Amino acid sequence: MKVLVVLTSHDTLGDTGKKTGFWLEELAAPYYAFLDAGAEITLASPKGGQPPLDPKSDEPASQTDHTRRFNADAAAKAQLAATVRLDSVDQSDFDAVFYPGGHGPLWDLAEDESSIRLIEAFVAAGKTVGFVCHAPGVLRRVKNPDGTPFVNGRYVTGFTNSEEAAVGLEKVVPFLVEDELLGLGAIFSRVKDWGSHTVVDGPLVTGQNPASSEEAAQALIAALGQAGRVTA
Repeated sequence: MKVLVVLTSHDTLGDTGKKTGFWLEELAAPYYAFLDAGAEITLASPKGGQPPLDPKSDEPASQTDHTRRFNADAAAKAQLAATVRLDSVDQSDFDAVFYPGGHGPLWDLAEDESSIRLIEAFVAAGKTVGFVCHAPGVLRRVKNPDGTPFVNGRYVTGFTNSEEAAVGLEKVVPFLVEDELLGLGAIFSRVKDWGSHTVVDGPLVTGQNPASSEEAAQALIAALGQAGRVTA
C-alpha cells in the first residue's frame, strides 16, 4: 500500500501577524495509521522541504499520544523535513492520497494547480482520496470531467462554521469550509463541535476536525481494502 500525504507550505495566518501551517495531530494520527497498516508513505508539499507546523498544534493542550509519538520519532521527523515537491508526484505511483488540515491549506492548496490536477487524476483513476478538518476546503476548485464541482451531490464533512467561530478565525480565513462545500452543492454533515465524525462517499473520505484524523485514515485504509487497489 502506497499512500501520498499532502501538506501545506503556507505559514501566515492572514494579516494577523501570527503563524499557521498544518495541524500536527492531523498528520501524526494518519501517519501512524498508515504506517502500522504496512503502508509506504510519501510526504509532499507545494514548496517541498520542511512544511510549516501550526505552533498551536504543538502546545501542551493539543498534544495526543500520536503527536508525542511523532515528536519522538526521528525517522518521521526527518521525512517531514524533506517533503517532495507536489508538482513532482504522479498519482500512478500511489494507491491513495490524504490531506491533513490546519489553516494553511485554505491559502495555498485550495488554489494550487498541481494539487487540483493531482486530486482530479486520483479520482479519474478510481482511487481513494481523503481530507480532514480544513483540508476538505482544498476540493473547492476540483472538477468532475464534465466541469461540475467534484463535491456536488456528494456527502462530505469538514471543519464547521461553529468550530471556526470557536477558535476566533471566522473573519480571518479566506473562506469557511462548511459554507464553501455547501455552496458547491455538497451534502454536508456534522456532529457537535470537536466530536469525531467521518463521512465516506465512494472514493471520497472526509473528517470533520482533528479528533476525526485517525478515524478518517482508518476509513481510507478500509476503502482501499474494499476496492482491492493496493500496490504491493
